[in-house]
Amino acid sequence: MATTYRVTGMTCGGCARSVESAIKAVAADAKVTIDVAKAAVTVDGASEALVKQAVDDAGFGFEGVAA
Repeated sequence: MATTYRVTGMTCGGCARSVESAIKAVAADAKVTIDVAKAAVTVDGASEALVKQAVDDAGFGFEGVAA
């Protein structure tokens, strides 16, 4: 099941690629979709804890599940 999270600090495509790469590093089979304009990352195939760890390690802010 896909879940959308709020991630702060993403301002460009390079940021989006960094976040996606970080998530894929901890969950290689996860499907990741990023919307920079909405500061949103949708992930299918990784737990919230793994996504948070990856986002934090990549230097971005993880704000939890998007409303």
